[in-house]
Amino acid sequence: MTVAPSGPEFPIQDIPFSYRGSWFNISPVVAEQTYTEDLHLVSHQTGLHPVLRLAPAVAGTTVVAAPALLTWRSGDDRIEAVYDGPDTLRVRGRRLGLRIAAAAHTLTPFSGTYLYLDPLDGSHVFTSYETGRRYRITVLSGALGRAEGVQALGTADRFLDLPDDQTWEIAIEEYATARRPYTGSRTFDELCRDRSSEFAAFVDAVAPWRTADTPAAELAAYVLWSATVAPAGFVTRPAVLMSKHWMDKVWSWDHCFNAIALASGEPELAWHQFQLPFDHQDEAGALPDSIAHSEVLHNYVKPPIHGWALRHLRRRLPQPPDRAALAQTYDRMARWTGFWLDARRAPGHDLPHYQHGNDSGWDNATTFDDDRVLQTADLAAFLVSQLRCVADLAAELGEPADRWSREADRIYGAMLRDLWDGERFTARSPATGHRRASRSLLDLMPVALGADLPAPVATALARGIDSHLTKHGLATEPTGSAHYLADGYWRGPIWAPSTVLIEDGLRRAGHPGIADDISRRFLALCEKSGFAENFDAETGDGLRDRAYTWTASSYLILAAAQEERRATGG
Repeated sequence: MTVAPSGPEFPIQDIPFSYRGSWFNISPVVAEQTYTEDLHLVSHQTGLHPVLRLAPAVAGTTVVAAPALLTWRSGDDRIEAVYDGPDTLRVRGRRLGLRIAAAAHTLTPFSGTYLYLDPLDGSHVFTSYETGRRYRITVLSGALGRAEGVQALGTADRFLDLPDDQTWEIAIEEYATARRPYTGSRTFDELCRDRSSEFAAFVDAVAPWRTADTPAAELAAYVLWSATVAPAGFVTRPAVLMSKHWMDKVWSWDHCFNAIALASGEPELAWHQFQLPFDHQDEAGALPDSIAHSEVLHNYVKPPIHGWALRHLRRRLPQPPDRAALAQTYDRMARWTGFWLDARRAPGHDLPHYQHGNDSGWDNATTFDDDRVLQTADLAAFLVSQLRCVADLAAELGEPADRWSREADRIYGAMLRDLWDGERFTARSPATGHRRASRSLLDLMPVALGADLPAPVATALARGIDSHLTKHGLATEPTGSAHYLADGYWRGPIWAPSTVLIEDGLRRAGHPGIADDISRRFLALCEKSGFAENFDAETGDGLRDRAYTWTASSYLILAAAQEERRATGG
């Protein structure tokens, strides 16, 4: 067994083994923050569902994961797996047996997995109620050692054993109802070379600037590549999920960072990322909170950072969108912006409001400790930026732009008049008028307006931001705060999106020194701790979901900008 090099190795406990376009992966993660000893085939169709347990016959095997090849090793004996397209896994063994077992032990009329022998081709098929899909096992060489639980009902062990006294190879396919018998057109080693070449081309496209000073760029690219799925269900376009762990959705602000990171090298995929939530825009103009294979949720929204994001996206695209694409985008952006103006402003108020911390993306930030329905400065700043972007789009397309510009000026003035206290921004209840300052980094987010802010305000925000800076980056709640929690979600940990937005705003506001410092610390954090959903602000340890795409994208965004500054002397 010899295969081509397949890219950087990574810990399978943190990052799943998967393939661009696939809806399944191989991982020990079978539920939210739930890890098993054995790896599982986990599908994300209709949700996160462990379907098959993959258990080598020898305990204590070493697992080595790389973008093109997954290996279980026990001395010189091994099992290897490679993708043969998005819905098929090829697996082969040499003197190491493998048990493929249904993850669910009990079959009911509404749950579980059934196993049968298909008389058409002699393959064994597991059918999963949870995913609504079939998983066909075809033996390509060698022979099954044992099949248990075939056609069993109720509680039973259902498994197939591959032998440890010979070489063997199988194919595992995920499909809906029926397909022709499997006949692989490529050898295992050819598949490994194909996958290695595909991944190498992807890395070269999205991170051509990488150097020894950006050592995590290839792994960041793999997190994005492997989390990409083909259109299916409510996912109307090729989409980069936030993760192929339990955060297996697209949220309506996370997608912006993935779009920006992909724009220069994968422009078509980037454009799809930006547009996907707009495919589910409702009659009021609101974007959904999140989109998954089998659900679209509208119980919350996410902040209107899309004007900020679209500007960055368009600057990076190698070819500008054509007029039809811009016209559609203008219509969608205008409706999304109109939602905030028409449905989220109380009568007589200039400022829009969130209905809950979840609307901001900062679910439990201390800003929302007293009131949940709040006018906040981050929302006002993002909406000002978006209004100006929409005005520019309108002018570009020959549409009236004055309404958008006037609204931008109105909200900008109200933000400074009603929420600025001289040192930082406060939040205000639209019901009572009560204003409150918190110590959350959220209150400093208007720095994202950059040079549009008055210089004294930008300078005061820069001072406040500096007080959040730890060795590893920007704590969302200062470590000295009484409300700081090391693993408190938005009450302390370092997050990628706030880092990128603040770094960009500081740089445009004329504070490149602190922007450089923030960028360097975040890059070093990812190089130390990977691409977790968030990070302990004091130790730098990764927290929660450990393979989060907006973190990987933020690394690529900041690393690319750093390398560009070095190249140009900027």
